[in-house]
Amino acid sequence: MLRELPQPPRAAEFSELIKKKVEEVRTAGGTRETVTVDWNEQQAHVEVIDLPLSGLYFNPSTHRIRAQRSHDPTRDDLLDKDPWNAESQDYLRFLLQASPTDPNIRDTDFDKLKESLDQFGQNDPGLVTHHGILVNGNTRAAALRELGAQSMRVGVLPESFTWADINAVELSLQLRKDHRRDYSYINRLLAMEEQASLGRTPEQIAKEFRIQVKTYHQERWILSTIRELIDRSKSGGGVALRLVDWEGAQERLKELHRLYVKLESVDRDQADVLKEWRLAAILLDFSKTDVRHIDEEFLKEGHLGRTLPATLSAGDSGVAGQEAVSIPGLGLAVPAASSAVSEARALNDRILRASAAVRSGTHELPDGDKAQDQALLDDAKKAFDEAIESAGRSARLRKRKQLAPARLAEACASIDQCVMDLVQARTSRSLDEEVFDEAVLKLRESLRKLAQQAGRGLPNPGDGVAWLLEAAAAESAR
Repeated sequence: MLRELPQPPRAAEFSELIKKKVEEVRTAGGTRETVTVDWNEQQAHVEVIDLPLSGLYFNPSTHRIRAQRSHDPTRDDLLDKDPWNAESQDYLRFLLQASPTDPNIRDTDFDKLKESLDQFGQNDPGLVTHHGILVNGNTRAAALRELGAQSMRVGVLPESFTWADINAVELSLQLRKDHRRDYSYINRLLAMEEQASLGRTPEQIAKEFRIQVKTYHQERWILSTIRELIDRSKSGGGVALRLVDWEGAQERLKELHRLYVKLESVDRDQADVLKEWRLAAILLDFSKTDVRHIDEEFLKEGHLGRTLPATLSAGDSGVAGQEAVSIPGLGLAVPAASSAVSEARALNDRILRASAAVRSGTHELPDGDKAQDQALLDDAKKAFDEAIESAGRSARLRKRKQLAPARLAEACASIDQCVMDLVQARTSRSLDEEVFDEAVLKLRESLRKLAQQAGRGLPNPGDGVAWLLEAAAAESAR
């Protein structure tokens, strides 16, 4: 994943300029400005100089916009081939000032940064390589250029630094607690993946990112799932979903992982079906509270099956029943995924491919195909919306049914605690007997009211209700 990039044009010439400016700063006397960078668990203090903005290059490997690069696959491919030409650098500039969740929209945080730079100037220096490639401060450089600034204060990394060193320095700067602008969610996942590819252990990476090890494993599962979905979204038109399409789904994806882990050990098929349905709902842009309704009860009560139109049903997708899958070289066969899992996966595949086509910016797809895909998404959105609404009504009904028993259970817990408090009060001779007696009378009145309601409409009351009615009748007879 991590690769050495070629030197930019006029690298040797710019390197000489940097050396001269660094030497001038060192020989000028007086107080010199330096910036501290963390590298190989050490701290290095590097000189800060002024460099012309026109000679600085945006870093194509910056963690800040790695996911957003997938916004335009054609320009991303050109960026991979030649990161230093004007078009590639302009694409990086465009992404740096764009919203992480939707690069077609300008980021309000970028405008706030630009306003701050215009009003107060550059407070903190950036960081560059000896060839003028920005390691830290890419977004500031883009804002300064829009403001018409001619130069930028930057610290200069040692000439011996490799791209692995450069990426490590950028990551350490980003993960400092006082850093003002965090990476977007998907870029953070990509940074963890990069660290794992360098051979670092989960414990080391978790410590670096200031998270628990179990959270690290959760994040890796989410990124793996996103990559799988991107592969499944590919169709004959050559379009696919992009990493940037999953920005903003952080909490919904984490809740999905928690549900999947809980169910997987109990019923793998149930876990897989709900996983597919929740992912489809996330892609259809349902809210977190809506997605939560897609749970075990949602599956058990068959809400989605009742709302799916014929064009999206299992019969229309050509899903076969459960079959055996042979293992090459072993002569063994194992059961394939159940028909329910296959149907859920087939439905999600259609939604994935349609979403990829609709979200794609390419003009190679015929308008008729895009309209057909949009119609499929509209049908799926309506079906999920109706199913989730039905599940919400069922959940509210279940809650009302369970509310009275739950209240009574809370009252029992309070009475049990009262017993302990009563013993302690008697031991210390601190019981206020009059107040306690009044509270018991209120309890008697409450139990009478409870008995009146519990006795209505119950021709065959259970043992508990029968006792309550008997006790209330005996109390009334006194």
